[in-house]
Amino acid sequence: MNGVLSGKTVLELGSMIAAPFATHILQQLGARVIKIEPPGGETTRKLVRGGPSGTYIAYNRGKDSMCLNLQSEAGARVFRDLVATADIVLHNLSPSAARKMKVTFDDCEAVRPGIVFCHIKGYGPGPQSEDIASNPIAEAATGVMYSNRSTGKPSRLGPSYHDQFAGCYAVIGVLSALLDPVAPPERRNIELGLYETGLHVAARELVGIQLKSQITGKAEQEPSPEFSMPGYGAYETSDDRWIYLVMLTDDHWRKFCIAAGLGFDPDLATLRQRRKNRPAVEQIVTRAVRDASYDSLAASLAVAGVGFTEVLSGDRVLDAEQARNPPKFTTVPFASFRFDAPDFPVSAAVNATNLQDPPPLLGEHTAALLRQSGYPEEEIAELLALGAVREADDGSDLWNMKSEQPVMAR
Repeated sequence: MNGVLSGKTVLELGSMIAAPFATHILQQLGARVIKIEPPGGETTRKLVRGGPSGTYIAYNRGKDSMCLNLQSEAGARVFRDLVATADIVLHNLSPSAARKMKVTFDDCEAVRPGIVFCHIKGYGPGPQSEDIASNPIAEAATGVMYSNRSTGKPSRLGPSYHDQFAGCYAVIGVLSALLDPVAPPERRNIELGLYETGLHVAARELVGIQLKSQITGKAEQEPSPEFSMPGYGAYETSDDRWIYLVMLTDDHWRKFCIAAGLGFDPDLATLRQRRKNRPAVEQIVTRAVRDASYDSLAASLAVAGVGFTEVLSGDRVLDAEQARNPPKFTTVPFASFRFDAPDFPVSAAVNATNLQDPPPLLGEHTAALLRQSGYPEEEIAELLALGAVREADDGSDLWNMKSEQPVMAR
């Protein structure tokens, strides 16, 4: 089944996560994505032992790669030729780099009137619009990092959720522009900041702080439900596995007590009572879980209707029955390896025709794209000789492996 964006061409000038994640979704929805990279390739190609990282493999599969030196006159001309036949341009270059390489909305609109353009940047309009920001900076500036103190000091969450949220918002913006056949320039010129993304994602917490300030007169912040709901969180079973319990309501507590074989205690029947007796409640839950094996407790919790799951390490996640039946991922070959890469979760919207296509080598499609743009072989050879463009070198190693040199299997 073809995706809703089949027939659309996206030019991506992306690095790291936000822009490549956005175009990954557009590709899964059927668009053709041409990934335009500088001669050294984008950052995630060289993050793991000198080769591609999980980020590159997961979010760049199925794209075409054009290796292009935009700082050369010939490379800039090739880019303009690509823009002339594209539907969407999406990038996360810094504002100054975008102007220097003439990759702004005005530059692209002049070549292709009506184009949909999206720039994911550190900050949207405002006094910091020229500043550089990354995922952890967005976390720090929007309140997320302040409450995440696993080591006692504010620290980043780990996964780059703000980058990925920004990628999702970018897709929403692109689709909204495509839905309007007479979209004005201001709708087609999508400027999206990681900072503004972080504000929107943190809206619940920011409004909650305001609520408490107006009710109690104090700006109190509860970093997560675990800190306010006794019995909510991860607990260890007798066989040294971890189970995560969701204990939001009095009914959740009642069902847990039934599943764990605990007697009803009227002094702990309400959340207010349990909060007042937090240490006692935590001790009750910890002991009840520690006295049972994971499988036996899970069976009882499922019958009682308690929300729970096992806390899984990353190497076990895709072995779960829910992940495998039906498969929520596609097995993708790359170099001498195979990777199970999760797909866009709205399966009915996914273009299934090219799901197994691997991520491209740097410049793998350069010559083919130039031919499609009408460049004769002599001019392609000249561009390659000038260094304005680059083709993939199938003989180069992808990773610096001591024991094994990966063999290309493409």
